[in-house]
Amino acid sequence: MPSVKPVVGIDLGGTNVQIGVVSPDKKVVGSAKRKTKPDEGRDAVLTRIAEGIEEACAAAKMKVSELCGVGIGAPGAIDPETGVVLEAVNLRWNEVPLAKLLSEKVKQPVFVDNDVNVAVYGENKLGAGENARDLLGVWLGTGIGGGLILNGELYYGTFKTAGEIGHTILFPGIPLGSRSLEHNCSRSAVVDRIVRLIKANRKSVIPSMVDGDLSEVKSKTVAKAYQMGDELTIQVVDHAADLIGIGIANMVTMLSLGRVVLGGGLTEALGEPLVDRVKKSVRANVFPDKCKQVKVVGTKLLDDAGVLGAALIAWERMK
Repeated sequence: MPSVKPVVGIDLGGTNVQIGVVSPDKKVVGSAKRKTKPDEGRDAVLTRIAEGIEEACAAAKMKVSELCGVGIGAPGAIDPETGVVLEAVNLRWNEVPLAKLLSEKVKQPVFVDNDVNVAVYGENKLGAGENARDLLGVWLGTGIGGGLILNGELYYGTFKTAGEIGHTILFPGIPLGSRSLEHNCSRSAVVDRIVRLIKANRKSVIPSMVDGDLSEVKSKTVAKAYQMGDELTIQVVDHAADLIGIGIANMVTMLSLGRVVLGGGLTEALGEPLVDRVKKSVRANVFPDKCKQVKVVGTKLLDDAGVLGAALIAWERMK
């Protein structure tokens, strides 16, 4: 590593912000969490991130000035060289110079990449990826993000936006807003579909789990209902998992990938049942048969994947 000083790693999602002080031996030694609240606007989000950095540093018994830098993974299309968020649907940001703006607030160099890129990088270096040379990461959360490692390195592509599997089209003939993998299979989509079906008088244990307040249905609610054998929840989750598997299978077929890591809030909540269902769908839909050997695994680093990956990328870019 280029420095013996800690860095802060940040996972900026559409719903939550995870912040961690990472020591040079790759341990999270202080952390903080904030709600993203993108509806309040860009500046409010940046202020909460800066406050979270101070809180995480206090938990690590150090000052922000003792860091050597900040790495942050942000959702959507990112230019990692300039630190600009080109387009983030979940945040409703366009052309936001995140590195510059956050650096001005915390007085530290800031390095920005896509949120799933950093999580996938963290998993590959320290978790479920096991330093695979060719790997696809798919993160199921507010939306669906993806990250690619090819020949041992993060792959960005010509326009620096590679990996956006969530925005690939599954159903081109249906109305806008329902066509993509993300529209159908993200945590938001799964919850929305379950809620809509319950309101259409489909039976489920979920209303009793949230005292009738369907706005309180979260990933953990879905996971518990699934584990309880709730028929409606199983139908919706399994259908989403099958579609996710098809989307991944297309990437495995095209790039001959040997390993896939699933992460994000929905994966963490549902665990092995979701991973196994996706794995079966991937293997049923790849070509040629040799690609059925692809390993599909769940995250090991959980919430820390993005934090650790962002920290690793910050250290490397300070070389």
